[in-house]
Amino acid sequence: MATWALLALVPVAAGAMLGFASYYGDHMVLQKEPAGAVVWGYGEPGASVTVALSEDGGLIVMKKTAPVKGPSGTWTTVLDPMDPGGPYALTAGQGSENVTLRDIYFGDVWLCSGQSNMAMTVLQIANASRELAAAARYPYVRVFAAAPARSDVELEDLERIDLPWAIPTAENLGHGNFTYFSAVCWLLGRYLYEALRYPLGLVEAAWGGTPIEAWSSRRALRACGLPQDAGSVSPHRQLTGPQTPSVLWNAMIHPLLNMTLRGVAWYQGEANAFLHTDLYNCTFPALIADWRQAFHAGSAGQTEPLLPFGFVQLSTYRRQSPDDSFARLRWHQTADLGLVPNARMPGTFMAVTMDLCDERSPYGSIHPRDKQNVARRLHLGARAVAYGEKDLVFQGPYPIRAVLEVSKALLNLTYDQELVCRRRETRAFEVRCSSRPREWLPAPAVAVGSRTVTLALAGCGTLVLGLRYAWAEWPCDYESCALYNAQGLPAPPFLMDVLPVGETAGGRELLLLPGSRGI
Repeated sequence: MATWALLALVPVAAGAMLGFASYYGDHMVLQKEPAGAVVWGYGEPGASVTVALSEDGGLIVMKKTAPVKGPSGTWTTVLDPMDPGGPYALTAGQGSENVTLRDIYFGDVWLCSGQSNMAMTVLQIANASRELAAAARYPYVRVFAAAPARSDVELEDLERIDLPWAIPTAENLGHGNFTYFSAVCWLLGRYLYEALRYPLGLVEAAWGGTPIEAWSSRRALRACGLPQDAGSVSPHRQLTGPQTPSVLWNAMIHPLLNMTLRGVAWYQGEANAFLHTDLYNCTFPALIADWRQAFHAGSAGQTEPLLPFGFVQLSTYRRQSPDDSFARLRWHQTADLGLVPNARMPGTFMAVTMDLCDERSPYGSIHPRDKQNVARRLHLGARAVAYGEKDLVFQGPYPIRAVLEVSKALLNLTYDQELVCRRRETRAFEVRCSSRPREWLPAPAVAVGSRTVTLALAGCGTLVLGLRYAWAEWPCDYESCALYNAQGLPAPPFLMDVLPVGETAGGRELLLLPGSRGI
């Protein structure tokens, strides 16, 4: 697809080409108001490029002039903020030459990145044929996919493109396995379009089997004390993609920094269940903060500093696995605070997916096929956090109070939402007790009320040190974890340290603190 990028370039002088950067093209979506869309490309150094935006009938609605900088031979301009809609034509002219892009719309642009669960295409998911057939109903949700690429240095533009900007079809949404187009990205965009009713542009930049270190800039890695050189990583046998620090940031993210974005969707973490797992509580918040700073600066301040950042909490891998690296990674995805947004991860939202397991997936159980629920949960977070939709429930219930009835050996938990109990799993809840502080013991739920859960603490003694929920690689069967809310969203997993704070009429009041001592 590299040749496609050259189609938008025409010669203007010896060795110089006029045109747009690789990820501008016919059918694209540019970011709408209140931001201005950044547009950039190539031209003859020392001269200027005129950029014109015109309506379908030819009426010019905006003109900008941008100098071509040497020696890079690039020009950049920021369009005035535009209302959602279209179609428009975008023309870059220099001297007697010009290049025109057509069928351009203004709307919201979302970047979708991560590893193989983000790269899984619509062809691979549950009800694929029905989802592919529905593509024609969404001509204003446009799609673009960068090709997998790595580089040891930061690139200014994409070297290769898998899918130039396109109107969705069954063919380009289901090109093949783990190619294009991302099912999670597509469904997120589709659900957002159904809520917003204006154009959406979706940009996929994903590569399977890759750790967060490869997607992080050297700046972000330094913030977590990680080495930044290629020789610092010993290849892990279970990871299939590039593991070298920063190589995907360099080749697939850095080239996009000039793009004005509305938000990011991220599905990654499986690789880090095998590599630097307990650093993810630093590397993930550091990546978010670094991407935000870089996109804000790269877009001349048009991408907002607190760029909304949504992510998918890990699903499942191996049933009955004694390993808790997936559980630890899920916790670290929240910066060890359990819920987002939080103080360490402002402006973020999360889709909990530990209940969407798929043991019979032909792509391996680490690749569940139910991406509809993933995207539906993610889009609720986007509507609440990115779009400020009030009173929208976008995450499951979470405990806010604990009271220990010492004489009865019962622990009463109060939640922040109405509860729906789907199963009373014996190992859903576990406690660490003063009598056996190094062990996690089952604490079966003996009663579930509208907002309360009562746990039995037989053999726990008088002091509870820790409490955790759904702390397993495979916590439950499909859509059958213990607790949900009335909207069908699962209660997130948690790890709590427990401290006694006083006596009440109901028993001993306990303080629940985000935990780390049990990891």
